[in-house]
Amino acid sequence: MQTLTDIKSLLASRDIRPRHRFGQNFLHDHNLIRRLIDASGVRAGDRVLEVGPGTGALTEPLVEMGCTVIACEIDRDMQAIVRERLGERVMLIEGDCLDGKHALSAELARALGSEPFTLVANLPYQAATPLMAILLADYPQCQGQFVTIQKEVAQRLAAKPGDDQWGAISLLATVFSRVEWLATLPASCFWPAPEVTSAMIALHTLTPRPSVDAHALGVFAQRLFCKRRKQLGAVLGRDFPFPPDIDPCVRAETLRPEQVIMLMERA
Repeated sequence: MQTLTDIKSLLASRDIRPRHRFGQNFLHDHNLIRRLIDASGVRAGDRVLEVGPGTGALTEPLVEMGCTVIACEIDRDMQAIVRERLGERVMLIEGDCLDGKHALSAELARALGSEPFTLVANLPYQAATPLMAILLADYPQCQGQFVTIQKEVAQRLAAKPGDDQWGAISLLATVFSRVEWLATLPASCFWPAPEVTSAMIALHTLTPRPSVDAHALGVFAQRLFCKRRKQLGAVLGRDFPFPPDIDPCVRAETLRPEQVIMLMERA
């Protein structure tokens, strides 16, 4: 695996500095990188999606294991490093992983196709929430998400009904996966050290997948939680056919997943 010295040397030799706008804080703790890979359970022959490979500190051990890695990188300098070090051993998608906030880029979607894959990545913070929500809602072939993200985002994914952080992405994660907190990471695990605390979290996709329209649920949940301080009656309208066990005067943050699904089916 790449050491911190290796990472700094790779960038210095090309006169590159980490770019804050791309969320470039490079994880260099080998034990944590190995923990993430081990938690994912990926093996030789498995397809792995990695977003934001950077210098390839996580990519290289995945490739060496025999995984088929689809790596998406927006930074041209990092693209060049990955190409130089791994060449055709990795499928490199050059550009943003997202097309807006609600879809993957066309090129990445084509590369993923319909075959099973697992997300294993140290995600750029600005891409984490939309990317993970899209995979939960629109990619049933995603077999799990094993990521390093901002602690605040991890807390939202792990939230339960009634928590302050309970929201649309919490709901999707709860309905379609088993959420596991892997580790809380101090800033010293990264270079340069970020100003926020990070966390490693696992979303183990449920098998069989619940028979709920995930995309429709995601859209409906956004409708509910975008006005989370308002009562349900104000959000959905006075004429909405509320079931007897759901009070129109409560807020969305109090609803259990099965109650949100019930409301969606009546909308």
